[in-house]
Amino acid sequence: MPANNHSIFDPVTFILTGFPGTEESNFWLATPFCLMYIASLLGNSLLLFIILTEQSLHEPMYLFLSMLAAADLLLSTTTVPKMLDLFWFRAGEISFDACLTQMFFVHVSFIAESAILLAMAFDRYVAICNPLRYTTLLTKPVIGKIGLAVLTRSFCLIFPAIFLVKRLKFCRTNLLPHTYCQHKALSRLACSDITLNELHGIVTALLAFGLDVALIAVSYMLILRAVFLLPSKDARLKALRTCGSHVSVILMFYIPSFFTSFANQLGHIIPGSILNLLGNLHLLIPPMLNPIIYGVTTQEILRRVIKLFYLCCSRNFLLN
Repeated sequence: MPANNHSIFDPVTFILTGFPGTEESNFWLATPFCLMYIASLLGNSLLLFIILTEQSLHEPMYLFLSMLAAADLLLSTTTVPKMLDLFWFRAGEISFDACLTQMFFVHVSFIAESAILLAMAFDRYVAICNPLRYTTLLTKPVIGKIGLAVLTRSFCLIFPAIFLVKRLKFCRTNLLPHTYCQHKALSRLACSDITLNELHGIVTALLAFGLDVALIAVSYMLILRAVFLLPSKDARLKALRTCGSHVSVILMFYIPSFFTSFANQLGHIIPGSILNLLGNLHLLIPPMLNPIIYGVTTQEILRRVIKLFYLCCSRNFLLN
């Protein structure tokens, strides 16, 4: 039950409310979310399997792509099962500790994905602007250190948020108007001073997304300059094609992020159900489309997907 508006309480559970005002259609809304989640699981798992089992794909670009697939799997698996539980079975209760855990992994996944996109931009920069040093600069030990740095930065930026939320006193309600737990939403339910929480959110956004976007923009400015200095049109087109899938994934990740953030600032104008829908689509669409984009545009991966599909069909035919 919601807590009394005037009494301070230690929340044992929060209640996720989903999309306020759309309770009657929640069951049907969950169906496309479930299909997108299944597509994300299958696509990213297949991508990871192909990259890890094919020795010829153990190159920097594909190793970074495997990191991106792992981050997508973590992001969607952290949020969607509870979302479907809420929509299909009206089971919106989530314990305070479970809410903090979900919040931690959601934000860690977002920050890690942003850092991986930056690493992929650096990979394209070296491949195009300094191709002779590509194999010496991006060795497997270096890629391993980059992966460790991605995890370390994500952990260090988000870990303080757990203690910032745990110190808060809640006296308004335990109804959380979302389908998953996030730092800003939890903080807004508190009756304590949340200045530190808001400051942490601003610093995290600047050190993670702001810095990453700036460095990615610089990388592509240098890439474009190098591309336009190439002598032939065919060479320029070939160089640009190698960046096409990465640019698509970058736009698909950052544009919804900034749009959702901007929409949240207009929360008094835009209905809460629309804001929640945007937030959920941001969780589901990039993990679902990333493996499709790379699978279709990258010939090496596409060939191995077709080969794997052919082998599976042949085996089933022989067994039958």
